[in-house]
This record gives sequence, C-alpha cells and structure tokens, in this order.
Amino acid sequence: MDKTVLIIGYVWPEPATTAAGHRMLQLMNFFKTHDYKIIFGTTATKTEHSFDLDSLEVETVSLKLNHSSFDTFVQDLYPNLVVFDRFMVEEQFGWRVAEFTPDAIRILNTEDLHSLRTARAECVEKGEGFTLKKWRNHPKTIREVASIYRSDCTLLISSYEVEILESRLQLPANLLFHLPFLLEKNLEADITSWPNFENRKDFVCIGNGKHAPNVDSIAILKNKIWPLITKVLPDAKLHIHGAYLSQQVLEMHNPKEGFHVKGWAKDLESVMRRSRVLLAPLQFGAGIKGKLIDAMKNGTPSITTDIGAEGMHESMPWNGTITNDWETFAKAAITLYSDEKKWLQAQRSGVSIINQLYDKDVWEEKLKAHLKTLQSELCSHRNNNFIGKLLQQQTMASTKYMAKWIEAKNNK
Repeated sequence: MDKTVLIIGYVWPEPATTAAGHRMLQLMNFFKTHDYKIIFGTTATKTEHSFDLDSLEVETVSLKLNHSSFDTFVQDLYPNLVVFDRFMVEEQFGWRVAEFTPDAIRILNTEDLHSLRTARAECVEKGEGFTLKKWRNHPKTIREVASIYRSDCTLLISSYEVEILESRLQLPANLLFHLPFLLEKNLEADITSWPNFENRKDFVCIGNGKHAPNVDSIAILKNKIWPLITKVLPDAKLHIHGAYLSQQVLEMHNPKEGFHVKGWAKDLESVMRRSRVLLAPLQFGAGIKGKLIDAMKNGTPSITTDIGAEGMHESMPWNGTITNDWETFAKAAITLYSDEKKWLQAQRSGVSIINQLYDKDVWEEKLKAHLKTLQSELCSHRNNNFIGKLLQQQTMASTKYMAKWIEAKNNK
C-alpha cells in the first residue's frame, strides 16, 4: 500500500543555518527510508539558505493561510500522516486536516517547547528569575499544550521537556514521544581522522542571528567572558559564525581583541575541526542545541550553561564544562584550552554521548514501531484522549469560523 506523509512547515528547512533545519531533514530521511511519499507544504518563502528538497525527491507545494484551497488539496491527497512543524502551524491547519482527512495521524513536531523558550527570554529581559510556575502560567504554554492534546503524537527533542510536560502539567505519556537528533555513531575511523589537540587552535561560537539566545550569548562573550580569557591567553582568538547576524553583532568585530565576527560558515565541519574549544554561554532557550551536537560530532569540547546542556546528556559526563557563572566559565575555557589531558577526556565524553543517546538506528526503530501502533489503535487512542477531543471540537467551533471570516474578508 502506498504511504504518504504531508509535512506542513513553519519555514523552509535550512540545515546549513539552523538546528531545526537539520531536524526536519532527519525526519524527511526517516520517512524516505521507510518508503513514504513526502509532500512538503508551507506558507513561507524560500531564502538563499533553503535546502533543495528536489534532491530528496520531496514534492513541494505553496500553501495559503485561512484559505479553503487547502481543504481541497488535503482531501485529494488524503495522506496517512500529517506533520505540523511547530504548534503555530497546527493551530492554523490542524482543524482542516481533522475535518477533511480524519483518518490521517496528526503529528506535532515541536523542535523545542516555544512556550519554555519564550517564558525564559521574558524573565531574562525583565531581570527576573525563571521558574517552571511562570512557564506553566504563560499564555503561550496554554496554546502549545492545547496543540499537543489535539495531536495524536507530539515529537519532543529534549528529555527534559518530556519530563516537565508529564510531571508539571500531567500530560498523558502516550501523547508524547521523545525523539532526539537522529545521528550516525562516531566510529573509531571517524575519531582518528579528527585533528588532534596540537593541530587545533582558537575558540569558536556558533549561532544563527535570528535566534535571540544566540545574540545574547555573543554579547556575554564580548562583554564578560572573552576579556577574562584574553588576560590569560592573549594570543587566542574567538571566531563567531552564524547566518543572519545583525548589525549589532557585526559591529562587535575587533581583531585587536581577538574577537572575530565572521558570519555564516559554509563548511561548519571544517570550522569545528580546526577549533579547540566551543563556547556557548546560553542564558535562555529550549530544546537541544545543534551547535553543541556539532561540536561533539567533530571532537570539539565545549563550555556551556545548564540551559545549554539541558536534556542533552542524561547523567553522562559532559563534553567539557557546564557552569552559569561567567568567571568560572572563563576559567574552565582556559583550562580546557590549555590542558591536553582534560581536553581528550572531554572529547571522549562527547563521543559517548553521541553514540549512546543519539543512535539513529535505535531511535528510528522506536519511531517506526510507535507509528505502527498508532495506526492500528488510532480510534481507541483518540477515544482515550478526552481533553483532545474536547479541544478539537472547540477549535472547530472557533478557529474554523474565524478562518472562514478572514477568507471571506480577503476575497472582497
């Protein structure tokens, strides 16, 4: 039997600039491996960094918001699965999928919990301490959790986010599916091909400029951490790489201070492999961090914060040091940069994290089995999700008619 998956994207995938883009390509490759026909639709426009989906034989379609053309499209397609990329997409298209293709399994791909990221960012901006109570009561949390209930399955990339949804909001475990990055193992041949300690130099920081936590961390490096490092390591350099860096960040470029803002790196693997240590002083954010994964995949130890490493390593030793104090951060960076024995130990910890927690083959088998179970038990699964049925009905009664009103208004 032919299998079809419709992925409705919030944006066009940009794996060269964002961790979310990597995640989307991993999902597409999973579906391709398991013989699904893939259709990717979005209301967004392409950018210079948008991935060529034709190379994966993925069909693409341009979608309109608040427009009945989608109803005809999805009914004609009648996919087996529909993946909503982020809860905002589910809010827009979820009720239409439920009405016109009721048998399709509805999957919410969170990338990260947007409500958690937003609540943390607001606390940093206000100079307030973050608590999970503030997250629980945030308006965006209510929207995001409602979207989770309306979906048959929600993919969560961070084990921490699964934990707080279950423990703090009592979400049913059968609605949530922990699916971290799907990665190939670091084999011994890969490890021996990496440049060694002596053949690496300087520090690196990676971050897309459209992502507020990255901009904040670059400012922290510039103003608080890098001056402490250069007092001890005056010849060291810090290389800042990332797409869409703002003028504010570009103006931080100061070669005399060893602070080099270089913009987007076309070959990130080479950048990582020639760098000795990655710095990621993240004060807020959510999900798991692509830059830290990239560092481990290329044998580059890192210094980060609790939020940076959150949900990424379970109880395993980190690929370097985790600290929220900037003086301690700078000292740890200096030590890791200067001590080959500790550097090698950190590198080995990164290899273990990747191989034990992100094994692509293991997670793909789990996802395959979960989708098979959902397919065979979809009716009972939905009947047991009473809150989801309730929210779906309320959405049909509100969002549906608001969308129709907007469409009618736009057609005048």
